[in-house]
Amino acid sequence: MKILVTGANGFVGRHLLGGLLASGHEVVGTDTSGDGIPAGARMVVGDLGDAMLRREAIAGGCDAVVHLATVPGGAAEADPATSRRINIDATYDLLEEAGAARPGVRVVYASSIAVYGDPLPAAGVDDGTPLSPRMTYGGHKAMMETAIAMLSNRGVIDGVSLRLSGILARPKGPSGMKSAFMSNLFHALAGNAPFVCPVSQKATIWAQSVERCVANLTHALTCDTPLLPPTRAVTLPALRIAMGDLALEIASQCGASAALVSYQPDIALEAAFGAHPMLSTPAAERAGLAGDANLGSLVSIALKTLS
Repeated sequence: MKILVTGANGFVGRHLLGGLLASGHEVVGTDTSGDGIPAGARMVVGDLGDAMLRREAIAGGCDAVVHLATVPGGAAEADPATSRRINIDATYDLLEEAGAARPGVRVVYASSIAVYGDPLPAAGVDDGTPLSPRMTYGGHKAMMETAIAMLSNRGVIDGVSLRLSGILARPKGPSGMKSAFMSNLFHALAGNAPFVCPVSQKATIWAQSVERCVANLTHALTCDTPLLPPTRAVTLPALRIAMGDLALEIASQCGASAALVSYQPDIALEAAFGAHPMLSTPAAERAGLAGDANLGSLVSIALKTLS
């Protein structure tokens, strides 16, 4: 398959490109930088909002699109105009242009659990939980889920929206994500350094390893879309983890002391990113999507991504 991946130089994008190339696919990637991209991919470097960049990326047609490019949560809230330009306008244009080049093209869209808003329902989240975004990022993701369903119903594309939760462990440094503390915990304990956690030990998160995330994105390229809900959107299965348990498991696998971690909860941050209730994802599972086997497996895989 010839596959276009936007946001190809991001954390998930680089891992996805490596897997697709290893499987023999032809890959075109777009991002604002081409540094660190696996050899073998054709990169189109620039701003996704640039129509000429999108035209070059789609030139010659493609069999599928994986749309990862985004202005992430914290950055979108700080600059809603840029979020609208990329997360809505450029995304919608890309969907229409890809569909015009190849009607019915498979599009895999990286959405987010931010579409549910916060606080999440204490009783849990399942396939029937309504979307109620509060933040700019979640609102824009929800809008594009609707656009993907509508364009799929019209036969312009054949879309799949996957709602991602925390993907571990992202590179150290600024990411524009308010949930970055989840990954920063790995970096601190792997380096035997102290870490002040901005949520409590009992705070709960939904998480998935980047390896499992890539496997789900890859599966979505060929999954049977009649198995999906009419919305074409599903929440990816994820482990529900208490931050204290996560710290203990990372420390154990790193040979570090869990005492390096202290907790100074930020009430607003914990309400938004540390109060995830039980999660049920039967629609995603029927379509062949899966979560990590257990906490130990997730941490082991995540630690490997740090090197």
